[in-house]
Amino acid sequence: MSLSPASPPAQALPAQAPPVQPLPAQPLPAQPVLECRQLVVGHGGRGILPPLDSSIQRGELWAVIGRNGAGKTTWLRTLLGLLPPVSGSLRFAGTPPRLSYLAQRQSFDPHYPLRARDVVAMGTQRGAWWFSRPRQHAALVDTALQRVGASELAQRPFRELSEGQKQRVLFARVAAAEPDLAVLDEPTSAMDLVAEREAWQLLERLREAGMALIVVSHYVGLAGKHADRLLFLDRESGAAVAGAPPEVFAHPLFRLRYGPGHEQPHGAGQGAAP
Repeated sequence: MSLSPASPPAQALPAQAPPVQPLPAQPLPAQPVLECRQLVVGHGGRGILPPLDSSIQRGELWAVIGRNGAGKTTWLRTLLGLLPPVSGSLRFAGTPPRLSYLAQRQSFDPHYPLRARDVVAMGTQRGAWWFSRPRQHAALVDTALQRVGASELAQRPFRELSEGQKQRVLFARVAAAEPDLAVLDEPTSAMDLVAEREAWQLLERLREAGMALIVVSHYVGLAGKHADRLLFLDRESGAAVAGAPPEVFAHPLFRLRYGPGHEQPHGAGQGAAP
């Protein structure tokens, strides 16, 4: 009986390479709300401060500090497009950028019967949107009043409110605008210390809602306590110092201008800049 030739030994199949695992997606860096590149501000083509690089993100609160005449107003007016930069560039997120501005002094005709919610509603007036969507408009006003704890003031005449209550309503107007960036010029200048502390707490609420804020302030103690970043301007020496509050407070020029104690949010450090 013939035997069939032995079958060749089975060949082991090569092991399959494990499937390639995709790398975890890396989050894209957040786009700054405002980016300054070598920005020089001044008048008539002459700079008054050195070139400044800065980047402001959503949910950040910046405080601009410095003595009278330090260049804060010029820097702010350049930011708002009221003055052209001497050199460098400003770039905002969005076209056009969504800005909200609260001036240092707000005046309303005392004989005009504005309610608090009417003042807040001014923040929502953006072209035809305000007329075509009254329900959304009313909801924005209600939400903004609630965010700053001023719902109970909604129907009260604005002229009858205290200074602290008026400022609370004006903060609600800023919130109702839903800006990418809100700029506030010395919003606590007419307040006593208690009202000012409350105002800074309200500004923190706006920041927590995702808004970027730039606040000009003479009161460096509370500014340093509540702000994420400080911008210290000093026209006399031609300096601009930006950084976290401890870094700015430790800068020799800041200590030269303000002396010890001004970085504290209480006591002597709470006073306005000399």
